[in-house]
Amino acid sequence: MAIDTALRSSTGGALVAGTSTPARLVPARSLDVVDLDKDAASTAAPVAAPAPLRSNGAAIGSALQDSVARAQQAVDYLEQVAGQLENLKGEISARLSGAGNGQRSQQRSVQRQQLDGAVRQLTNTLAARKSSAGGGVDANLNFDGQPAQQRFRIRGLDIDTLQQNAPQTVAFSVGGVGGPQLAVAIGTDQSSEETARAIDRAIAPLGVRAGLNNGGLVFSTPETNWPAVRDSIAVSGRGRVATEEIAPALAPQQWTIGSNSSTNGGNAGNADALRQSLREVVQALERVRRSQDAASTALSAASSQVVTATTPPPEVDLAAEDFASAAANTNYDSLLALSSALVGVSRERVLALLGLR
Repeated sequence: MAIDTALRSSTGGALVAGTSTPARLVPARSLDVVDLDKDAASTAAPVAAPAPLRSNGAAIGSALQDSVARAQQAVDYLEQVAGQLENLKGEISARLSGAGNGQRSQQRSVQRQQLDGAVRQLTNTLAARKSSAGGGVDANLNFDGQPAQQRFRIRGLDIDTLQQNAPQTVAFSVGGVGGPQLAVAIGTDQSSEETARAIDRAIAPLGVRAGLNNGGLVFSTPETNWPAVRDSIAVSGRGRVATEEIAPALAPQQWTIGSNSSTNGGNAGNADALRQSLREVVQALERVRRSQDAASTALSAASSQVVTATTPPPEVDLAAEDFASAAANTNYDSLLALSSALVGVSRERVLALLGLR
């Protein structure tokens, strides 16, 4: 697979992945010469510019590269979570088996420590999700190919209250005083679903969506946008409103409740708590498996798009030869051009593209 990487010069060459414009490698800026002797300056030879890098291949957009990176990181992260959930399932099953077989107190203590350790490990992995999962896995470990969403509620704003006060017009804004306000009309004959859809259409330009969850009004926004929304969302007649994050369904810290019982009298409650924990672990594992399939499908689709955007081999050869020639030249202009061309090339993007090979 050939990937078209064009090195384009604007104010010094910048490495741009995904451009169909021919690229040249030139210095960021030429050094000014102070004219102390006009006669000498008039006879000075001009400084030769470094040889251009030539590439006219098809484009691979940054959006596609971001999708590839997000899917690849999601695949890696979900694989790690799935392994830890499998380990937890085994630990809880062993604990249940031991409780039924009347294990000694020492054996139960060892199993309890192993279970606690597995829970701590998963808890730490979940806590690192935002920095490790590529921004595509949400708090419930779902992946749909889009940036992860933060779900929340607005205190005191629910469907029943809105419909009881209908007809009315409600305006939303994000960004403090003077920000754009988007209004929605709430009618007396609207159903709960129609009201939620009307609010969703109105506030979508603010980067916030609305919907129903178990009959309640729930909002969502990309996790990267959540701090701004949380601190500045306002509703007409109320001003800035308080928000409540919707807690994720996954709560591993609760999976050891009841597992600390070491007396015979507590075995029944202990076993019931462990069975409930086991059910929750299995459900979480099923959700992760679905997300793994979705992430793998997204990665394959993005890879196929990259394959169709290949650069003709002759162009790649020319670009490689020009880059090698420029890199071999150790004069100031070439080194300046090379360093400028490599500005902004992140390790994550390079690894994501190399992973497609």
